[in-house]
This record gives sequence, C-alpha cells and structure tokens, in this order.
Amino acid sequence: MPRVADVLADGIARAGAMRVFITPGAPRALAEAVARRGLAVVDAPAVAAACVLGAVTGELTDAPGVVLGALDDIGGLSPGLTLAARDRAPLIFLTDAHADAALLAPIVKASVVVAAADAAHWIAHAANLALTEPRGPVHVVCPDAVAAASALPVATACRPAPLPAPAAESLDALGAALTATKPLIVTGRECSGDDARWLRAFAESLPAPVLATPKGRGALPEPHPLSLGFLAAGHPLLAAADLALLVGVDPAELPPGVLPPALPLARIGRGPWPAEPRLAAEVTGDIALVIEELAPRVKARAAADWDVAALDRVKRALVAEAAAAPAGRLVRVAREATPAGTIATADVPLGLAWQTVAPRETLTPLGGHAPPGYAILAALAAQLVDPARRVVAFTTPFGLAASGDALAMAERLGVPIVVVVLGPAADERAFTRDFAEALAAGRPIVVGA
Repeated sequence: MPRVADVLADGIARAGAMRVFITPGAPRALAEAVARRGLAVVDAPAVAAACVLGAVTGELTDAPGVVLGALDDIGGLSPGLTLAARDRAPLIFLTDAHADAALLAPIVKASVVVAAADAAHWIAHAANLALTEPRGPVHVVCPDAVAAASALPVATACRPAPLPAPAAESLDALGAALTATKPLIVTGRECSGDDARWLRAFAESLPAPVLATPKGRGALPEPHPLSLGFLAAGHPLLAAADLALLVGVDPAELPPGVLPPALPLARIGRGPWPAEPRLAAEVTGDIALVIEELAPRVKARAAADWDVAALDRVKRALVAEAAAAPAGRLVRVAREATPAGTIATADVPLGLAWQTVAPRETLTPLGGHAPPGYAILAALAAQLVDPARRVVAFTTPFGLAASGDALAMAERLGVPIVVVVLGPAADERAFTRDFAEALAAGRPIVVGA
C-alpha cells in the first residue's frame, strides 16, 4: 500500500507539475516521494528563492509550481509567497509543520492539514484551488509521521473542470455594447497563447487598438499596428475611446485611476469580477471560445471610427520614446540580437524597447514590486521550463548583488541565461559585442552595462 507522501506526489504530478523546488530543511519523506514519482527535483538555496522559482513556473506552465520547504523562516518566506499571491501564480507550498501557519493567512488562498485518511482529497483540493481564478498559492501541511503512514489512493480530479460555455444573454449584451464607435481593447494576464490567435482576428475585425497590462503583453504582438503600448493613466487613446473592453484583465492589474471614471467598461474573463457599476456587459468563460461565439454578433456592426494614421503616429512616438534612453537602446539591441520566442525577465522597466510577440514572453512582477533577485530567478525558472528557448534577464547592480545564490544555481544547473545589468552609463558598441558573445557562450553570462 502506498504511503501518504506517495499519494501527495501523485496528486502533484496529475495536476500537471513537472518539477519540485526543494529548500534546506524540506520534509525528506516528501522529497523522496516526488523523486520516485518521476518529477524533477531542483535544490533551491532558500525558501524565498524557491517560492519565486515556483511562482514563475506556475505562471508559465498552466500547472501549479511546487515548493517543499520549512516554516522556520516566515520573514524569508514572505517575499516569494507574496509575489505568487500578487501575480496570481498557482503554487503549492508543502511543509511538515503548521506552527505559526496563521501568519501565512494574508498571502495564501488556504492552508490545509493532511491526514492519512484524506491525503488524496486535500492534495486535489490544493491543486484545484491554486489553479482556480483568481489563482494563487496554497499551503499544504503534512507532518512527518503522517507522510510515512499508509494511505488508500482515492480517485480525485487534480485540475479544475473546464469552464462552462458562455451564456447567450451575456454574449448578446456584450455584442450590443460593442456598437461603440471607438472601442478600445485592454489585454490582461488571463490571456493565453490559444486566446491570442482569436484576439488578433477580433481586434482587426472591429478594428480597435489594443493596450496591454504588464501581464497582458503579447496577447496582440507588439509590432502589430493595432498594438498601442501599455495601459497607463494619461495614455492618449483613453480620452478618445468610448468603451474599454477588458479581455482577461484581473482587477489587481488596474491601478487606481488608470481608467477615466467616465469611460464605460465591458469585460471578457475566466472568472467574474467584483461588482463594478461601469460594466455595461461581462462574459465569463474560456476567452477564445467567448470571442468565437461573439464574432457573429458583431459581424454586421459598422466599422469603428479610429483614425488609422493617428494611431500610427501615437505608436511611432511611443516606440521612439522607449528607445531614446540609454537603457532603452541597450534593451533594443538585445531584442534585435535574440530570436523570436525569447523570454525576457526584468525587475526594471523595459517598455516598448523590448517587443513581445506572444503572451508570457516578458515576465515582470505586477506593480513593479520585485523580490530581491527576481529577474535572475525568473530567468532560471523560465529556462528550466523550456530549455530550447533563449532567456535574457534585465536587472540593476542592486539586483545583481542580491542574486549570488541564483547565479550559482544557474551555473550548477548549466542553464545558458544571459543577465544584462543596466547601469547609469552605457557603451552601446561594447554592449553589442559583449551581448553577442554571451549568447554564444552556452552558459550563464553576466553582461555589465
């Protein structure tokens, strides 16, 4: 008969996880069980770093990131779990003790304690909860004595059920709202690669310009003429629009005052929003399916009244501004030197100097609140998720100084990330040469600007 630790490892694997990050002091029985189940085991230097690695893994894979750790350093743990909560990253944090676990309550969706009789239920519940919108971290406690006990496997679903089909009434209401003459689309973190194909066709058919939140970048490729930069207070298109259609936008992605108070809103998302009086219409469900079902309802509408030449002037001005600063020029050099599909991680603003062409190709913490060493840890996680892709991390001298353990980990694992340190002075010619050499090195390289 399997042990509780084996049941937990099996639930993690059936939730779609491919690897587990293990910190010093992690429960040994659980670590051995995940290795027996065939999951990749990655040793992390500290629990905070492991949680950042797990959060970014969850953000990229549509499966929960998994961390085995100890609760003996709540202060050190908090930055990584807070990142997962703020970025809505699915994460399962497994420990063998629950003393002081109440301190985690503000930053986890739930804390559950496993017993031998209900291990299969609780790991399935944790995985489902982590992956249910709004996504986030879940704490699972399995004491050592319980982990070694015998357990009876129980058939459980370790992933949420498919979202229900959108209601015809809500689709009709959204179609009616889209009779606006100057609709504007805003993309958010819920947009996936599958959604992006439908979104592009939808934006072109209206036609409507698209702004992106930091987590919604790439839902429409940024070189596309209708991609007009980032959602920000004072963006020139916000004053001209008569409807903002929020696609996959989480409320946490909208800073206070970013949208004009008189601008009507409509929304497509994977889960309902809190009450919002300005929402003229809201459709919840699979985003690609909603857009597909919406198409015949807007097919006969008059074309939106945007001045294409004016949109082009706005876009050119935004791109020129992004590339004008010394740091922006270096970011542009790096973008031009890397292949399509390259992932950029950053704890500094990249702006439009780095052109993103698909969702989750640019990883930055929501609100700009990055734990120390985020850019390099995120790059390491991204490279482990997809070893065939290039990954570039952009950071500052301070970020580099906080990343000694992460760089040592990258060196140990042999992942060829390139770290760009953006300083106050920059020699563009020297950087171009050094960056090209770093790309060819096949190992972790730091390029100092």
